[in-house]
Amino acid sequence: MNDPHLLTLTVNDTEHEVVVEPRRTLADVVRHDLRLTGTHVGCEHGVCGACTVLLDGAPVRACLVFAVQAEGADVRTVESLDHDGALSDLQQAFSDHHGLQCGFCTPGFLMLAEGVLGEQPDASREDLREALSANLCRCTGYQTIVDAVHATACSRREARA
Repeated sequence: MNDPHLLTLTVNDTEHEVVVEPRRTLADVVRHDLRLTGTHVGCEHGVCGACTVLLDGAPVRACLVFAVQAEGADVRTVESLDHDGALSDLQQAFSDHHGLQCGFCTPGFLMLAEGVLGEQPDASREDLREALSANLCRCTGYQTIVDAVHATACSRREARA
């Protein structure tokens, strides 16, 4: 029943073949097998959101998704935001608005925000505050995170206009 399974995962636009036991989580495979350590593992119960990745564009807790469930899907981790060594607009906004302190929760917030902005590009500040409350941060008090994501939403709206 727990025999290893050859799995093909598309992570950050790169196809990977890995052999995994069916019970391995996507977070474990991304971090340990693919060596993409930007995805942080916090509570391992789906509560904190530190392990948030995008699965076909939707934010998911990678600690709650079995890797085999991601086969055939498009997985994006925080490493996908890097543009040839330059920060993405969202990463820059987190820096500009002081949306991070210790940084442990930041990758999860970045991916949650990317997913929310992808699904709701015209989200209001209140919509963003509600969506971002799904992840835990013990350092910033959330206001600066909301400010960073709202600033990104506004600049992306201007760019579309």
